[in-house]
Order: sequence, then structure tokens, then C-alpha cells
Amino acid sequence: MTLAVAFPYIDPIIFSFGPISVRWYAVSYIAGLLIGIKYIGYFVSRSPHAMNRKNTDDLLVWLTLGVILGGRLGYVVFYNLEFYINNPIAIFKVWEGGMAFHGGLIGVVCSIILFCRHRKLNILAVSDAVACATPIGLFFGRIANFINGELFGRVSDVPWAMVFPRGGVLPRHPSQLYEAGLEGFLLFICLLFLSKNKNLREQPGFLSGAFMVGYAFFRVIIEFYREPDAHIGILYNYFTLGQFLSVPLLFLGIYLIYSSRKMYGLD
Repeated sequence: MTLAVAFPYIDPIIFSFGPISVRWYAVSYIAGLLIGIKYIGYFVSRSPHAMNRKNTDDLLVWLTLGVILGGRLGYVVFYNLEFYINNPIAIFKVWEGGMAFHGGLIGVVCSIILFCRHRKLNILAVSDAVACATPIGLFFGRIANFINGELFGRVSDVPWAMVFPRGGVLPRHPSQLYEAGLEGFLLFICLLFLSKNKNLREQPGFLSGAFMVGYAFFRVIIEFYREPDAHIGILYNYFTLGQFLSVPLLFLGIYLIYSSRKMYGLD
């Protein structure tokens, strides 16, 4: 008999006002954005002082739009395009879940570029500040995935495996917690450690590159424990779509690290 840890069921809805429900999923995004913007404010208070307080506060609106629009469109295009072509109204049902990190990243990058051009700020310096804060949002987002019992892991017999309400009768890896721990907490600590180094902090693009490399590395590993999307499955008998989308991110991160150091004559 396979043992499993009981799934700690938490109602995805925190409370309701008539037809309006406040969900953990929405609260996680709000918490990630608000705490993240506070951290960005702390980050830019140090050299190279990428922007002032007013710009930091205004950036929150741009980032919010980038995360929501990019994350949703990324999920629609990358993960379930055929379904949404046939059910276009479902695109707007964000409360039902369906956000893609890689799409959200594209949305955030576009927001940063537009914002910095409008305010005449250094794009890579602002990007570094946002990159160091992003794991905060990832942590809260993966915890929300766990509460919703979605994006669970593959079937496993490890002692901490759980039977998820949507995952059948067999115990599975709690891969959402793996992602919260690695893509969220550990990546945040690594970037915090790197940002303490004044020389690295003053090389625009280095910390953005470090974030991309770190995220891609952790995501590729975790995908081996995460259940692939049922309608996509395993690609080429081994890889997942999440891994394929992370490979370009890995190389872009390496490029940013290399180019930032070369710019400052450190290679």
C-alpha cells in the first residue's frame, strides 16, 4: 500500500459578497505585485539608482498590465490555442486559472521597455530591479496553484506525495511547492546575494541575466516532476513544453550576463 500525505484542502474562495468572490489566486497576484514593488523601491534606492520614487510607484501599473495581459495571452497561445479559438469568450475568464509565466515575462519586458522609453530611463537597470523582485510574485503564484490543487506533479511514491482532488487516486509530487521553493524563495535569495555586490549591481543587465538563467535552470528540473498538460503531453518522448520555452530564456540570460560584463571590461 502506497502512503500519501493528505492534501490540506483550502477553499479557493476566501470570501464572497453576493456574486463577487475573492479568491486566493487573485490575492496571490496582488500580494506579489505590492510586495514586489516595495522591494523594487528598496533596490533602486541603491546605486545605480535606476529611477526615483515616483517612477517606481507608476511602474506598478505597467507591470500589472504586463503580467495579466502577457500571462493570459501566453497561456492562450502557448498552451491551448485551439480551445480558445473555438471558445474566445473563455479567454477573459482569468479567474478560472490559466496564466503562463513565459507569456507574463514577455508582457513584463514589453512594459519595462515602453515605460523606460517614455520616462527616459535605462531599460536594463530598471529590468534588473524588476528581475530581483520577480521571485516574490512567483512564490505567491505557486502557493496559489497549490491551494487550487492545480498544476500538480507526476505520480510518485515519495513519502511526501499527495493525492490531489483533480489528480485522480494516485499520490503525486507537490510540484507547486517545489516551484515555490526553487523559482520563488531560493532564486530570490540567490539574486539578493548577487545584488549585495556593488560591482555586479552596477552592471546593467547582469542581474536580469542571472534571473533568466536561474529560472530556466530550476524550471527545466522541476518539469521532470510536474505533470505535463494533458492536451499537450510529452514532446519527443522526453521533454515538456515548459522546458522548450525555458531554453531560449536560458541562452538569453547567458547573453545578458556576458554582454554586461564585457561592456565593463570584466572579461
